[in-house]
Amino acid sequence: MRPRALPALEDNYVWVLGEGAKALVVDPGEAAPVLRAADQGLCPQALLLTHHHPDHWQGVPALLERWPGLAVFAPDDPRIDLPCERVGEGSRLALLDLEVEVIAVPGHTRSHIAYLADDALFCGDALFSLGCGRMREGTPVQMHASLRRMAALPGDTRVCCGHEYTLANAAFALAVEPDNRALAQRRDQALQQRQAGLPTVPSTIASERACNPFLRCDQPGVRAAVATRLGRPATDEVEAFAALRAWKDGFAG
Repeated sequence: MRPRALPALEDNYVWVLGEGAKALVVDPGEAAPVLRAADQGLCPQALLLTHHHPDHWQGVPALLERWPGLAVFAPDDPRIDLPCERVGEGSRLALLDLEVEVIAVPGHTRSHIAYLADDALFCGDALFSLGCGRMREGTPVQMHASLRRMAALPGDTRVCCGHEYTLANAAFALAVEPDNRALAQRRDQALQQRQAGLPTVPSTIASERACNPFLRCDQPGVRAAVATRLGRPATDEVEAFAALRAWKDGFAG
């Protein structure tokens, strides 16, 4: 099944996964894109939520008005105040003839989860194309571990993230690794996609491993850039990641 990105709000994506009319809907931060798709025949079978930030679930009440009783799955976090089934690490959902695996990926928020369905990873704001989420609640140890876990998935896994941030992330990534040819090619591809009015996602885990600095904290070029930033070599990958994330938080390029 090929995942489809529906633009929502300012730069969010609502993800749809399904064959024919029946589909799973991930992170509906706005109901309107899903309702428009329903006018073209979409029939949601379940809603999957990755974390508690409203831009990833505030469309749910309107969708439940349209489809009363629709199954909603969400992390175990009371800040998602909705009728839903709570899921977490190790949960497995049988939906649309798929086994959907739930993975805990704390860091952006403490209760953030991702869903692995077929070859698609719905990762919310944990992992982005060429970037990762800010550490709103988690620690560098948690976030780095979550990113390493996602990076270990098969290379053809499609990265279905929650926002259209690729070009902004590319600018930072190139500041870290200006000589990374795969990254430059990815930036050029993303620019062409945006000029054509297309999403730059999904990416793939293989592409992220080759291009995303937050998944490359063990690489010499990234470590050298971090050492220049810190004025000394990082003691380990976690410190390198934390330095990268702090650098990105203040990056204006």
